[in-house]
Amino acid sequence: MKTNFNQIVNRHNTSSVKWDFIERYLQLDGSDLLPMWVSDFDFKCPAEVQQALHNRVDHGIFGYSERDDQYYQSVMDWFSNRHNLQLKREWFTSIEGVVPGLSILIQLLSKPGDAVVVQGPYYGSFAKIITMNGREVVENPLTESPQGYQFDFAQLEACFKQQKPPLLLLCNPHNPTGRCWTRSELTQLMALCRAHGVTVISDEIWADLTLPGETFTSVLHLDEDCQEHVIVATSASKTFGLSSLRISNFLIPNALTRNAFIDRLNAHGLDVFNALSMTAATAAYQHGAAWLDDLQRYLAENRRWFEQALAYAAPWCKMTRAEGTYLAWLDCRALGLDDNALQQALIHQSKIAPSMGSSFGPQGKGFIRINLGCPRQYLEDAIRGLAKLHG
Repeated sequence: MKTNFNQIVNRHNTSSVKWDFIERYLQLDGSDLLPMWVSDFDFKCPAEVQQALHNRVDHGIFGYSERDDQYYQSVMDWFSNRHNLQLKREWFTSIEGVVPGLSILIQLLSKPGDAVVVQGPYYGSFAKIITMNGREVVENPLTESPQGYQFDFAQLEACFKQQKPPLLLLCNPHNPTGRCWTRSELTQLMALCRAHGVTVISDEIWADLTLPGETFTSVLHLDEDCQEHVIVATSASKTFGLSSLRISNFLIPNALTRNAFIDRLNAHGLDVFNALSMTAATAAYQHGAAWLDDLQRYLAENRRWFEQALAYAAPWCKMTRAEGTYLAWLDCRALGLDDNALQQALIHQSKIAPSMGSSFGPQGKGFIRINLGCPRQYLEDAIRGLAKLHG
């Protein structure tokens, strides 16, 4: 392994949301807490990306910039080589961040008061952008099983018939549970959505972070006749640790929808692109494959170690089976605490700050989400903290 992922990098005083702004975002004194909440990792990005950024900064001119041929080709080559997925250049639209793009698509493809379906437990920002745009969050709860979370297709069909939503937001791989949806599951999902006139917006920013032996399937892998009914969000941010270098791609095969989305971007003045963001993403996709291979092995070993240590130190805490992401979805219901009491115990006894499951909707009550994308020392500290709680 060329990269030393065990290296501790001090992120304090770097304007890090995760490390420097616990007090503001979690509204608690976090000076003595181990932050395991925000889903960015504590590793340096690939050396090739750092060098590309140095070279671009040394140029010294940062005028208006546009995506060039290298940018597009790097993304298309990556998905072809990594996922056997052939993207078409005309599908591409770009915006500074996945969540802003999702918000604009909600405005574009639904009306105030419309229902937008999410799979619970769901990423909290999904609910925020739905409700703040005057739409209604309608939850299709996932069902728990020993094999991981599953779609409830019967409930989803009933939801479609009753609520008549124009949109479904999909997260694949799923945050927070780590499920990678199979081709069979996605095919059944798309059949239901097409039958009821529902467009699927699939957030696939975790696509590269699968566990060894697991395969990522995009909705774009499905039959061509499905492509007119889907929009896919991608980004190099999760894969390579580039979250604040904001550029994402929305792949929209349907030309009418794509042109309407581009019109909305132009209406908001979102037609200028960050030169450093494009430089970083291009270098990552061109040169980051070996680094990512190393990272995936490290994350897999982190997950294996953490699950084994958890079973010994805190057997009341059950770790959900996952196929992807670097997130651990932990069932703490055996403690018998409500979410406020659970958070207080984690803060004052365990000295860790996870994401509370209640922030992922009703299905998250009694759970916490732990970020495994960190040096092993942090996981050891987390296990020692969790061991202080008892079921």
